[in-house]
Amino acid sequence: MKIFDLRSDTVTVPCNEMRKAMLDAPVGDDVFGEDPTVNELQNYAAQLFGMEAALFCSSGTQTNQIAIAVHVQPGGEVICHKESHIYKYEGGGIARNAGASVRLLDGDRGRLTVEAISDWINPDDVHFPVTQLISLEDTFNRGGGSVYDVNEIQKIREFSKLQNIPLHLDGARLFNALAVNNVDAKVYAQNFDSISICLSKGLGAPVGSLLLGSFDFIKKARRVRKVFGGGMRQAGIIAAGGLYALKNNVVKLKIDHQNALTLAETLNKKSFVVSLLDVDTNIIVVSVASTQVRDNFITACAQKGIKCMAFGPKEVRFVLHLDISAADTLKICSLINEITL
Repeated sequence: MKIFDLRSDTVTVPCNEMRKAMLDAPVGDDVFGEDPTVNELQNYAAQLFGMEAALFCSSGTQTNQIAIAVHVQPGGEVICHKESHIYKYEGGGIARNAGASVRLLDGDRGRLTVEAISDWINPDDVHFPVTQLISLEDTFNRGGGSVYDVNEIQKIREFSKLQNIPLHLDGARLFNALAVNNVDAKVYAQNFDSISICLSKGLGAPVGSLLLGSFDFIKKARRVRKVFGGGMRQAGIIAAGGLYALKNNVVKLKIDHQNALTLAETLNKKSFVVSLLDVDTNIIVVSVASTQVRDNFITACAQKGIKCMAFGPKEVRFVLHLDISAADTLKICSLINEITL
């Protein structure tokens, strides 16, 4: 039985061409700044987004946590959505690594507005932590891959400048967002002081993320990466996978989005499905009537060779990705049509 793994877009495996690029990659000691493939990846990414510099790291959690540690002093406060990855899925790193508190806000499927943010900038009062960072997430994982309106991001940017507060982006799936809003990467990136990008999700690299920012910011970030134990030596072997992904797989993301819409149409017709979040990119979040129905549905899918995951007490998540073709998607739809609960 063929297995279709839709738990996440992190489950992709390198294609043969990517493996060859990794095998043939020239390498050096990256802690000394001497790995040519890492340097090429960092320079390519920085130029792609019109940023001054980039830093290659092992994961998106690491790039986010490094950024927060650079921007925020111990005792400061980070504004983010209450369901954001930096708060919910990074092991309490904001508190542990940066010694900072968080101001958790509500928003439409994870998307904050300038009005919501402006209400929570702390006054200059010794009783309150100093607001030192605003963090956005695009696309928003818990919002079912929702995409920000770039006009709203620009408003938040203007506000953050007036408040002299840096603006960070958890852009783990940023290329999915850019595939929807069709905004040039350089134009989009101008809104942020730092950007974290994952190479190991929809882009299909086996490991790695990038942190983008100014020369001064990345210099500080490199020091924090070292303190976090994130200095890698001959890292060009894995950086080559990321470089291949940026050059070859970005254009394939729209296929994942279309496949997600196809699968969502099938899921929405099932009698036990209560609702679906709007499908903007490659993530589908299905709501059912109860935890028991959720578990029964996940089990039934597994029996058909379809892996999906619980995403809440009554929610199931499916994620389309590089390793699921249009033909695979149709087969998955056919198998789900056979499920009765």
